[in-house]
Amino acid sequence: MPAWKWKKRTTTAAATLLLGTGLVLAGPATTAQAATCSYTYSDESYVYAGHYSGMTAVPSKTVVTSSGAEAQCLLKEIGYSITVDGVFGPKSQAALRDVQTKLNKAPFWAGITVDGMPGPETWPHLRFYAYYY
Repeated sequence: MPAWKWKKRTTTAAATLLLGTGLVLAGPATTAQAATCSYTYSDESYVYAGHYSGMTAVPSKTVVTSSGAEAQCLLKEIGYSITVDGVFGPKSQAALRDVQTKLNKAPFWAGITVDGMPGPETWPHLRFYAYYY
């Protein structure tokens, strides 16, 4: 097999693996594009925005990810004025820190770490908060 075909197959396999974990690949020449949000409300009182349906992925601060776009959509649904581009940068982190702080107070008493990043501890609370906001 020619080397270029092997490289293409390896790259495709890696992309498939990463996409399955909630990541979207972005090369150095790729710029973040504004994404749309398509909200659905589950019977479990969670909101999903159509980019990532899990509860564990931590989005990147520098690279476009589907989990980053999902968290940004949820923040937008709550009322924060942020761009949904999949890069979980300083504005997204500041908004999430504010939400995490609110979730740690009455009536939620979530007891989550206020770090500005969604992860396994924050996702369920963020989805729930967006549902009832």
